[in-house]
Formats: sequence, C-alpha cells, structure tokens
Amino acid sequence: MYNEIDLDKINLDTEPPTEEPERQYYFMAKCRRYAACLARELGQRPTFFVQTFGCQMNARDSEKLTGILEEIGYEQAQSEEADFVIYNTCTVRENANNKVWGRLGYLNAYKKEHPHMKIALCGCMMQEPEVIEKLRKSYRFVDLVFGTHNIYKFAELLTGTFEQQGMLIDIWKGTDQIVENLPIERKYNFKSGVNIMFGCNNFCSYCIVPYVRGRERSRKPEDILKEIENLAKDGVVEIMLLGQNVNSYGKNLQEPVSFAELLRQIEKIEGIERIRFMTSHPKDLSDELIEVMASSGKICNHLHLPLQSGSSRILKEMNRRYDKEQYLTLVEKIRKAVPDIALTTDIIVGFPGETEEDFEETMDVVQQVGYDSAFTFIYSKRTGTPAAAMEEQVPEDIVKVRFERLLKEVQRSAEERAKALTGRVEKVLVEEVNEQDEALVTGRMGNNFIVHFPGTEELIGRIVDVKLKECKGFYFYGEMAD
Repeated sequence: MYNEIDLDKINLDTEPPTEEPERQYYFMAKCRRYAACLARELGQRPTFFVQTFGCQMNARDSEKLTGILEEIGYEQAQSEEADFVIYNTCTVRENANNKVWGRLGYLNAYKKEHPHMKIALCGCMMQEPEVIEKLRKSYRFVDLVFGTHNIYKFAELLTGTFEQQGMLIDIWKGTDQIVENLPIERKYNFKSGVNIMFGCNNFCSYCIVPYVRGRERSRKPEDILKEIENLAKDGVVEIMLLGQNVNSYGKNLQEPVSFAELLRQIEKIEGIERIRFMTSHPKDLSDELIEVMASSGKICNHLHLPLQSGSSRILKEMNRRYDKEQYLTLVEKIRKAVPDIALTTDIIVGFPGETEEDFEETMDVVQQVGYDSAFTFIYSKRTGTPAAAMEEQVPEDIVKVRFERLLKEVQRSAEERAKALTGRVEKVLVEEVNEQDEALVTGRMGNNFIVHFPGTEELIGRIVDVKLKECKGFYFYGEMAD
C-alpha cells in the first residue's frame, strides 16, 4: 500500500524502476526535491490549484492529482493565482472546451508576471488531435499536456517539466494498464468515489467518450474491495462506484465477475452504510442486478438510467441498442422490485433528424415514467462522432421550443414525486453547513434529494433521521426526528 512508502528513503542516484507503481514513487521522490528547491526560492511552500470540468470520473482523477501534489510538497490554493495550475478537462460538449480556452487566456497574462508558474492540461479534451494542434500553435506557454490514459504517470511527467524547457506533451491513443496504490486526497472524509472500470465500448453515435476514454477495462475485484475496506477504516460511510457503464463491469476480466456480484461483495464490508453507482446503461441492466438492489440494505434507492430519447427510431440512430418498449419494460421491472426507487435520467433534445413525432415519443416516456429529476441537454455536435456528419440537423429555434416543453414536464413530474415524500422521516447523510444559512446543515437522502435542516457542523458525516417538513421542488426543509 502507498501509505507504507517513505519517499525520502528512495535512492535517486539509481535508474528509475521499470515496474509500476514503484516507478512513480521514484519520480514523486524526485519531484519532492524540485518542490523543496522551489520553496526555498519562493520563501514558502509552492501552491497548486486544480480546476475540474466534467463528470465524477474527472473529479476522482483530480483527487489523484491533488494527492500526488500534496505528497511532493505543494500546498492547495483556493484560486488560479497559484504556482501550479491544472485544468482537468471535459469534452462531452463544445461549451466545456470553450471554458478552457477562455481560462487559458487569463492564465497567460498571470504567468507573464510570474514566470516560474507551471500550467498543465489533462483529461478528455486533450485526447482530441485538433486540440493538441491548437495548443502547439497558439498556447506555447502551457508546460504540460497529458490525457486520460496516462494520468498515473503524472509525477514522471511533472519531473520532465522541471528538467526541460518548453511544452511537454504525452498523449496516448489507448491503454490496457491500470496502476494501483497511488496517493489520493479526497474532497470529503465521509464519502468517496471509487473507480471500478475505465473506458466505454458502446459508441453511441453522438458521444465522444469512447474515443477519448478508450475501451472498457475493469479493475480487479480484489483491488476494489481492498480500496473500499481501507476507506471504511478511514471513516467513509458512503461510496459511489464509478464507470462510464458500470453494468458491464467485469466482462473483460480473465475471470469474469458481474456487477451484481461485485455489489454483493461490497455490501459485506463493515462501516460502509451506503452504496451508490453510476452510470447505468439500460441495455446492460440485468435481472440479477435488480434482484441485488431489491434485497440490499445498503444500496441507495436511486438509479440513474439514461433514456436519451423516447423514440425507437432515434434510439436506433443513436446506437443505444434498446427501444422505447424495452426501456419502459425495464422501468416497470425496477419499480416492481424496488417500489420507492427514485429514477433519474439524461435526455437529448434535437438529435439530427428528430421530428415532432419523435419528440412526442420522448414526452410520452417522461410522462409514463415520472422521473424524480432529469438532466436535459440540447444536442451538441461533437466533431469525430457519426452524428456530427448526419444530415437533417434540427433548426435551433425548433430545438429551443422543444427543450422548454421538456423542461416544464420534467419539473412538473419531479415536483409531484417530491411532494409525495412530505411528512416522511428519511435517513440523511449530512454533508456540510448550509452556505446561505449557518444555522442549517445540508444533507442528502438515499434517493439523492437534498434536505436542509437545523443543525451544527458536528453532524457532518453522520447519517441521521430527518422529518421532511416542506417541499421546495428539488429540495426539502426538515427537522431532525425525535
């Protein structure tokens, strides 16, 4: 385990090891020397700032970057006015890319006044060849660029920025390697994300993720269980299992293990009181998984089940590999097995070729299912995906009208389902003191609804019984139950 490693005892006069993670320990020790030199030059510990764009997978990657930086001697800053800034990027939508380009303009000006400063870019956006080309031509002040497949090499790459001038770019097209036992600095001490797999094999026609995250590769179940056991010993009570499609976990292991079986094993771990997971692809959600969810005492009564479209024709064009009827049958099965489950979803409006009839099919599913909430998106053309080359791109004015109609229906359904919970007593994991009112704390129910209620910071990290007094649509006000 990493916490048994003493970096100061690593001999840097030898060649770096070839095996992982020992090789990265060597470079972490080397980076610690460089950071100490920088600290003497600055008269204080150098600072860093990590900005995360995108999904929970990215957030977990940022915790790994943070863990390594703190281990080598950097101190976390609260803004980009730091000695080292990292943008961990997302590229699911074009807007995410534009945010990064905009922030880089600001950093360029700051770096001119602080020439010792380092800037690094990583994450999904860096896996796009046109992005790398743009960086080479117009953003030469960036020191380090790496992607999604080699994040474990961060210490080795950072060493390179200390030992050479100019931009260091290290982008891989793919990998089958998973390196365990590197430091992680968690954002919360009572809950944690846990990667169980990386990559995606689905190739939905609108999605760039398989191209930038690579093919599916699952972590060994024993490594996952060991990590969760250590988290439990460290006070974690809730875990979120992360993967682009957790339902297909284990299929590529030498000895295949189903996601349902992994959940059974995790449930046995003492100290873990809540288990969440995302994201679930409807085509891979098995009867075995539904059975495990129904019988579990720890799996939260919340399932995120992306729909994307209610039109079977559009779903075929999206390469989703299920149709409207199959999706609705699956929802019926889940609701029968877990009656109080909260269902949330993703829906895209304006996919190429979407007609009014197709959109009405989506509205019909929303009305039949009655989602507790939904992430609704206007279709974003991503260069390099099959959908970007499709004809019949839907006019923007039509898409906006449909989007507003869908949003109203989703909000109506969510508010109706939330109101039905008023008066009930629910278990709530307290996460923080309320930002607007310090007399309140904020927590989350098993179904993922937010609750604000009177309390103090001593409650943070505890699961308590709360009576839901007033529904505010997407959140509640309550009070601790006697």
